[in-house]
Amino acid sequence: MPSPQKPRHFLSLALIFFKPNPNPNFRILSLRSFSDQSWLSVPGNPLIKWPSLSPPPSLPSPNPNFDPKFSQNDLSAIANLLADPSISPGPSLRTALDRAGIDPSPSLVQAVFDHFDSSPKLLHTLFVWAEKQPGFRCSATLFTSMINVLAKAREFESAWSMILDRIGGGDKEPGLVSVDAFVIMIRRYARAGQPQSAIRAFEFASTLESFLNSESEMSLFEILLDSLCKEGLVRVASEYFDGKRKLHRDWIPSVRVYNVLLNGWFRARKLKKAERLWVEMKRDGVKPSVVTYGTLVEGYCRMRRPEIAMELVGEMRREGIEPNAIVFNPIIDALGEAGRFKEAWGMMEWFSVLESGPTISTYNSLVKGYCKAGNLVEASRIIKMMISRGIVPTPTTYNYFFRFFSKSGKIEEGMNLYTKMIESGYTPDRLTFHLLLKMLCEEGRLDLAVQVSKEMRTRGCDMDLATSTMLIHLLCKMNKFKEALSEFEDMIRRGLVPQYLTFQNMNDELRKQGMTEMARKLCALMSSVPHSTKLPNTYVKDRDESHARRKSIIQKAEAMSNVLKTCSDPRELVKHRSSPETVESRANQLIENIKTKANIK
Repeated sequence: MPSPQKPRHFLSLALIFFKPNPNPNFRILSLRSFSDQSWLSVPGNPLIKWPSLSPPPSLPSPNPNFDPKFSQNDLSAIANLLADPSISPGPSLRTALDRAGIDPSPSLVQAVFDHFDSSPKLLHTLFVWAEKQPGFRCSATLFTSMINVLAKAREFESAWSMILDRIGGGDKEPGLVSVDAFVIMIRRYARAGQPQSAIRAFEFASTLESFLNSESEMSLFEILLDSLCKEGLVRVASEYFDGKRKLHRDWIPSVRVYNVLLNGWFRARKLKKAERLWVEMKRDGVKPSVVTYGTLVEGYCRMRRPEIAMELVGEMRREGIEPNAIVFNPIIDALGEAGRFKEAWGMMEWFSVLESGPTISTYNSLVKGYCKAGNLVEASRIIKMMISRGIVPTPTTYNYFFRFFSKSGKIEEGMNLYTKMIESGYTPDRLTFHLLLKMLCEEGRLDLAVQVSKEMRTRGCDMDLATSTMLIHLLCKMNKFKEALSEFEDMIRRGLVPQYLTFQNMNDELRKQGMTEMARKLCALMSSVPHSTKLPNTYVKDRDESHARRKSIIQKAEAMSNVLKTCSDPRELVKHRSSPETVESRANQLIENIKTKANIK
């Protein structure tokens, strides 16, 4: 590895420019102080001395401020009911809840929501049941969680029904509907590719003067633009922005609005549009903030132009704006992605003398870069450095290792790391399990993959659409069609609509195996939910024939490429443009003609 140390004048310059870090315990460490051997390559107990961690709860809440005020027995009882495949949403679940004798509270129901976030129908039944229990008073946070669950499952009608029911008067509490509920609707509409619905949700919320003021309305406007931009709908966002400016001639957009649109154009890789907006922003006299420069830096790094990004750091200094993690992290990330570790460490040293200093994201960027380069020795050293500085790695940190293991098919190393995480008290997240399943499926370790999926459920990760789909395809490969059908049925029970491609592949395989009764049940299940019938262009029923056709096309393309290298008259290609023959016959004839011209036998 290139030495992480930079020339002395670089660090001295940083000390002159920036306010030094007041923490005397924070110092720049050379990676050479650590062992040259990756701890991942050593079997047995972990070599890293992990910080003491309290054992994770059986059903962890992602809310760090969550204070459970309920019985763990009640939580376990509800969890078992929701996981029972014989219990369906609606009357079946309500009856089971009544028989269990559970006294629900908002904190108890919220804990269940945090655990079963991919089971919308079951959670909706639970929420409606809880609201009808004596003494139960729903909180705004829980109501917003219910809206999020429904909108995530694209049950927008049900979500709107709940919102309108609360703000329409009557005995329901209108205070439950906060701005957050509309933020969720806007973001979920944008994610579903429905920009006009997102705009209508914003415009409807803007009319509710009972709980919205001008400040929150403008904040919601920024969220609308941000939601559209993050889902690749920057043109829609820009047009709506322009329309608002034309309607209100005296309106000067805030710096936050410009930041959002700049980020959108960069994410869409429209460099000229972003630079034009940057010039427009300066022309309007809107003073850029550290977030503005961070957006520009991240954008240029995304376009693989870290040199321009580093120049912007100097411009910030001249403008009197102090760089922070928002600015440094994207540069270090881009340099690490490009394998330019010497420069990344130079920026790291520069960052280290600032008052804020590197963050967990900074170290994760280096871990990601080294893992992408296949250098696990250096990546594991970064983890040791993090721990020595009091920064505890997160599941995100380790997921970069799992990505590498999944890509390179290193099953033993991946499972070794997973075991060490568990032994050290870490709770893997859903992405960790997804990467493990992907790796095991691609390497044909199907039995082990099934075990990992069971472990995922046991450890409190609700199976989302992607993971359930992967598991169904896995079970079909193992010829475990009964288990695959059970998983398919459980997805629908929980309110997840399986992809039509999954249904079609499974239906084809069942009929090919002569399992017509199971195929009929599968069709009935799919017919019970609204779904799209579109299939990707790559789908065909006869996979062997498809494979042979693709192989033939590739061979012809390779032959075409070879003869074109020796063809001295490319105008020969023009003669065949209007031929009435099929594409394949034209390609054959073209190859023969070029071979004849080039005297190829």
